[in-house]
Amino acid sequence: MSATAAVEMPEISETGLTVKEVSQRIESGQSNAVKISTSRSVKDIVRANVFTLFNGIIFVAMVMVLVTGSWRDAVFGFVIIINTGIGIFTELKAKRTLDKLSILVASDFLVRRDGKDIEVPHNEIVLGDLLWIRSGEQVPADGQIIQTWGLELDESMLTGESRTVRHKVGEQVYSGATAVSGMALVKVNAVGSHSYAATLTAQAKVYKKTVSDLNKGINTILKFMTFLVVPLCILLILSQIHTVGGWDAALSTGEWRQAVVSAVAGVVGMIPEGLVLLTSLNFAVAAMRLARHNTLVQELESVETLARVDALNLDKTGTITDGGIAFNQLIMLGSRWRELPAQPTEGGSFETLTEQAATQALYDCCNEEQPNGTGQAVLAGLKAQGYEPGQVESRVPFSSARKWSAVVKPILPPAGGDSRSESEGGRTEITPSHLAMTAPASGGETWYMGAPEVIISALDGDYSDVLQQVNDYANDGNRVLLVARSTTSLADTDNPQIDPQAKPVALVLCSEKIREDAEQTLAWFREQGVRCRVISGDNPVTVGAIARKVRLTGEHEPRFMDARELPEDVNELARVLENVDVLGRVLPNQKKAIVQALHTQNHVVAMTGDGVNDALAIKEADLGIAMGNAAPATKAVAQVVLVDSKFSHLPDVVARGRQVMANMERVASLFLVKTVYSALISLGVVLTQIPYPYLPRHITYIGALTIGMPAFILALAPNTRRYIPGFLKRVVTFALPGGIATALSVLLTAWFLPGIMGWDVTKNVDLSALRATSAIILFLMGVFVLARVAQPLNSWRGILVAAFAAAGVIGAFIPFVANFFALILPTGTTLVATLIALGGSALIFVICLWLAPLVGKVSGKLLRQHGFNI
Repeated sequence: MSATAAVEMPEISETGLTVKEVSQRIESGQSNAVKISTSRSVKDIVRANVFTLFNGIIFVAMVMVLVTGSWRDAVFGFVIIINTGIGIFTELKAKRTLDKLSILVASDFLVRRDGKDIEVPHNEIVLGDLLWIRSGEQVPADGQIIQTWGLELDESMLTGESRTVRHKVGEQVYSGATAVSGMALVKVNAVGSHSYAATLTAQAKVYKKTVSDLNKGINTILKFMTFLVVPLCILLILSQIHTVGGWDAALSTGEWRQAVVSAVAGVVGMIPEGLVLLTSLNFAVAAMRLARHNTLVQELESVETLARVDALNLDKTGTITDGGIAFNQLIMLGSRWRELPAQPTEGGSFETLTEQAATQALYDCCNEEQPNGTGQAVLAGLKAQGYEPGQVESRVPFSSARKWSAVVKPILPPAGGDSRSESEGGRTEITPSHLAMTAPASGGETWYMGAPEVIISALDGDYSDVLQQVNDYANDGNRVLLVARSTTSLADTDNPQIDPQAKPVALVLCSEKIREDAEQTLAWFREQGVRCRVISGDNPVTVGAIARKVRLTGEHEPRFMDARELPEDVNELARVLENVDVLGRVLPNQKKAIVQALHTQNHVVAMTGDGVNDALAIKEADLGIAMGNAAPATKAVAQVVLVDSKFSHLPDVVARGRQVMANMERVASLFLVKTVYSALISLGVVLTQIPYPYLPRHITYIGALTIGMPAFILALAPNTRRYIPGFLKRVVTFALPGGIATALSVLLTAWFLPGIMGWDVTKNVDLSALRATSAIILFLMGVFVLARVAQPLNSWRGILVAAFAAAGVIGAFIPFVANFFALILPTGTTLVATLIALGGSALIFVICLWLAPLVGKVSGKLLRQHGFNI
């Protein structure tokens, strides 16, 4: 629990719960604690890495080999254990990093206890607490309103209705709603799993599985292997039993052990055991690297989505600008104010008094319980000029949906006298009796402050000249607000409307500070082919001017549009968006519609924002990016949070996603080659009833040097290649030529070399020689495939291939390694035969690579002729 809140809250008589009452409720389970975290638990991480389908298959295969007594051929099982350990360690490290970082973006809530306002975490809110709901906060627990100061809620996440709802005393509010404006004191009557909060948090939980090219591709490979491995294993055992003379001979001589070991060699090769591990490792490492740059990834799988983004919607405030706003000046609107009565002080002129009244009304409009950034800037500027809060009878707080606020101020009674005179310099003095004739007869006057276009559109009369002034100031990059006045009191504050008879009084000019890194960051996105659009609730001309300053569209002039002119039809909206770079006056539901429209054109959309009005669009986007200073509701639904709110981190985020996707494609291709050749060799062995041409320990040694260890390095290497759709198709297209070439090389050696060399493969010595030669061919082909995957080789990648190739050769000369992995160096005529076989294998590899594109073109043409779209 934190110390007493520094924020000044309204004086209220309620004291709230006592410390003892809070402790009793927590002990009885009446707190708002829910079993949701920003990362998986240790138990879940261990389970996810250990209890996998392929770990189960490998474990069974290892046990089968151990039963035969050939423990050296079971070493592949220990490699799986090591890989799994690495996966657990890496994810645990990522968990610690993410949990530590997520604390920085966690939000506390203000409650009243023992007569004091204190901030407590979400989980420490208890049943019966008096909870303050402030603008920008997500309601953390269900409750009943005790007092309200113009609270308006966006309940769209509960009801789907985007219209804000203004609540009264006694009404129920539900967790998951978002306070758009105003504030209220609420008595909590439902917490934890009994409230809407648990459901909403579960929907925004961290480890939500993302459907994507990478996941779908790998899952397709794994499902295929699931159906292939078990029947092939059975057929392999039967074929190997046949090669040793059948079951009777196998059982009587003990050759069944060799048959089992041979069968397992085929099964182990078909399992892409490191592929799933490397995928999760890549995600976890990417998340950790981003965390070092104060970027919290709330869904690890969303790292991949980063690579696919081609449309980035930017909220101006907090993204391109730093959120800092300064009040510049208030400009009276020419002669229009002369039509308005003023509230003079003794001896004051009409002009002076009216400007004072307008400025005081502006102060009072902004002086809400929880003013937004613009309101805070205006208040700070006017306080510096000596202004203080004035008398206000009622108010309508500012709403991003409504885009204006209002106050009703009392009319001061006239002080007597009835004269009008010329002052020095020819200025007309207005006496109190003159004001009495033109002021409202009774009630109060209403002052409005908000978006000029919105207010003027509701007024009777032609104010095109005012709009022209607004546009002129906005073209210079100013944020322009309008102050208007009505001589009647606002009739209905529950469903407020602008009085059509109100008159514009003054323009308020504020300016925003553009982030120093904005222009450079936007230039990076342009170079990477990502279309950026600025979507803001502000004046489109103002936003367009800022977009021009940061060179949103490079050398071209940004095209801007008022969102009120956008069509409602999603398809029509998509067509309009193609020719728009900047949208102003966008409502929260329109931001969501814009994301949906871009989806209809198959764009992968990222959305940045910091306000509650961005939450709907961020949740709808493929990738939601919230600033660290964003409203809690916005951070809750975002996949990525820029903790220090720096826009310049976005290129790192996207680049990291591209690295994951491009490298995983390399890695998947490497693993799938082994799967292809293992399956084809196993099929060839089953059909021709020959002994399996290599041992499990051979594939362990070769796989580690040409696939396993290089894959880890390649998976984490820098890679800036843009995302290209069609992950699975490219991986399969790459793997088939190499896999087929390797399988043909090994099978041809196994079929013909014994006859050429006069070997009797029923004898262990000759069979060992054949397997040693096959292992050498397998290693050479593995190096060829690795070299192809690692291209270009004129860098560290070439050194990587050479290093692992050298390691494989050197290992064969180390007695312990050679004995352990049954590596036999050929000599004499066997060496000559092996060299010839290696030359033939290289030729087969080249032919397969040459034929692959031709076969692909012919097969593609035939499929298209038969109506298949590929």
